[in-house]
Amino acid sequence: MKEMKSRRNLIQVTLGLASICAMGQGVLPAHAQTWPTKPVRVIVPAPAGSSLDVIVRAMSDALRTRWGQPLVIENKPGAGGTIGMDAVAKSAADGYTLGIGFNGPIAFGPFMFKKMPYDPFKDLLPVILTTSQPNVLAIPANHPATNLKEFVTWAKTQGDKVSYASVGQGSSSHLSMELLKAAAGFEATHVPFNGSPPAALSVSQNETTALLTVEPALLSLVQGGRLKLLATTSLQRLAARPDLPTVAEAGYPGFEALAWNGFFAAAGTPTETVNRINADVNATMADPAFRQNMLKQGLIIGGGSAAYFKSFIDGEARKWGVIIDKVGIKID
Repeated sequence: MKEMKSRRNLIQVTLGLASICAMGQGVLPAHAQTWPTKPVRVIVPAPAGSSLDVIVRAMSDALRTRWGQPLVIENKPGAGGTIGMDAVAKSAADGYTLGIGFNGPIAFGPFMFKKMPYDPFKDLLPVILTTSQPNVLAIPANHPATNLKEFVTWAKTQGDKVSYASVGQGSSSHLSMELLKAAAGFEATHVPFNGSPPAALSVSQNETTALLTVEPALLSLVQGGRLKLLATTSLQRLAARPDLPTVAEAGYPGFEALAWNGFFAAAGTPTETVNRINADVNATMADPAFRQNMLKQGLIIGGGSAAYFKSFIDGEARKWGVIIDKVGIKID
């Protein structure tokens, strides 16, 4: 009898140790292990070829392998990214619809739009910060200005004839240029586009005069001699472009405007599923080939927990809310 009891205790201890080891090795709860059992839809609130699209497609093969399910990437541009993120917010809270959100429809929108179709702080669940990067100022290659100071001087002589493109109403592209206008004291008419490819094309064709946006979507036009870059909105120069001055050092101390993006799910998505997605995206972004790919495009890899991403967004909202009110940007 004592022998049977000893064996039973040994089995219980062994099972207990196995359970602890499994948790230590990151084995996920049963719910997360059963996800996904069908294709995962990823909504990109920007056109194909945009920086957001490039990021998602760069990690799609690795995530497909990890999840054993295809990723269905769906581009839903328009309305400063709110059309795509609204679709995420109104999707089933099961982790099968994700969206790659960015500054505009998440941290800026509540302070600029008179009415949004969703509440980004209540209807969306931050999953993981993917990348961040500064914007760069692009102008037509044949423009007479060779640096930011010359461009500002030129713009001030043009009155209301200057126009600038952006990747959409309420985007980092839009807001960053409004901040630059206010800091430098020149006027320019805003011409929004649905994403960076058409916005960049408009500048290269001299239909608009300037564009502040992230670098990836500009690379082919810069390399093709159709656009030139004047400055970056980071406080330090880009490692990949050490010859490109910052707006701050060009005469506007303290000027900084970073674009960022990350994955979101509908509010109410199970924590286990969110943690599974977070872990797999973190692992994908840790791959040297992926990191090198992003580095070449001037992107800074994000990562971290879902809680960190939420805290980061809260800080961005506080920072930009004050600036938006001060500049007075309001969108119907």
